[in-house]
Amino acid sequence: MDKKSKIYIAGHRGLVGNAILKELKYQGYENIIFKTHKELDLTNKSEVENFFKEEKPEYVFLAAAKVGGIQANKNFPVEFLYQNLEIQNNVIMASYKYKVKKLMFLGSSCIYPKFCPQPMKEEYLLTGELEVTNEAYSIAKIAGLKLCEYLRREYGADFISVMPTNIYGPNDNFDVETSHVIPSLIRRIHEAKIKNIPEVIIWGSGSTKREFMYVDDLAKAIVFVMKNYSKDKFINIGTGVDITINELANLIKEIIGYEGKLINDISKPDGTPQKLLEVSKLKEIGWQYKVELREGLEKTYKWYLETK
Repeated sequence: MDKKSKIYIAGHRGLVGNAILKELKYQGYENIIFKTHKELDLTNKSEVENFFKEEKPEYVFLAAAKVGGIQANKNFPVEFLYQNLEIQNNVIMASYKYKVKKLMFLGSSCIYPKFCPQPMKEEYLLTGELEVTNEAYSIAKIAGLKLCEYLRREYGADFISVMPTNIYGPNDNFDVETSHVIPSLIRRIHEAKIKNIPEVIIWGSGSTKREFMYVDDLAKAIVFVMKNYSKDKFINIGTGVDITINELANLIKEIIGYEGKLINDISKPDGTPQKLLEVSKLKEIGWQYKVELREGLEKTYKWYLETK
């Protein structure tokens, strides 16, 4: 992949896709193409095929997906399964048909079993039952990475997959109903501070542990892996460090300066007890994260205040 290679980013407006676009531009890549949903509906097979036939991208970053938090996943499993399968199948198969040199598929750490040994190694995939609250999304992502693996094995396509941990940062979705844990906590705790609300409810026991990576770090890792990794097995991208939800909430509370109480609602689901990626393969090829959680949260909160 050289500076003049034609690169297509599917999902350039999303949290991760936007960060990839910025990182590629920062590194001097000049020939990047992307389309909005109105310009190109990735769930429409004929539109996707026409796009690849006309544009003939050489490299593809498949970051487009239907995403959401635990509540959205639980309430809309059909949409999370079907729409993600449509997007993935259309882009991956069009990439193969129109001879894309290399494709990277972005999955998610939720592909691993609910009670997976920790930290989660790549070989633990499909060794146990999935977490029911995001099962549909997980199945779609597993199907995508397997399709890339099989295309490499059967036809020699240079298609790779990466499984990022939980991502946060500027341009995230801060909608209370559909957002992930960090933007949801930032918005709700900030609004409680502004409105002098005495307490904020935290879903679940707060004892579950999660790993978080700042989105700009992820973008750097993704571009690095695209240039330095070509094997049939997917690779984890994460920090190798986790934190409980209550510890996270208290850290955000401290950064925001909220003086009220955080109350756990144990009637709400916890989800998977722990999700920590084993990232030795990523380190072996020469990459490690830079932005620590506090620094990333401070940057994210600053962006939220400037744009809300």
